[in-house]
Amino acid sequence: MNASPALQNDCPSVKILRLPQVCEVTGFCRSMIYQMEAELRFPKRVKIGTRAVGWLEGEVQAWLVHRIEASRAQAPSLG
Repeated sequence: MNASPALQNDCPSVKILRLPQVCEVTGFCRSMIYQMEAELRFPKRVKIGTRAVGWLEGEVQAWLVHRIEASRAQAPSLG
């Protein structure tokens, strides 16, 4: 199975995170991940097998960076 040319050019190394890894990285539980995904507030999962899904590590990392930036922008400056 070959990846699309766009995927090959943009992402030389793609890593899939399974749910336990996503929960660990984000600090959210399973139900919150699925709820935020349904509300389009979290990256969509990728089907990787008949009964297996995962999330692209790069998308999860970008989501985390965005959350950090949004949180820091809202926080009152101290000093």
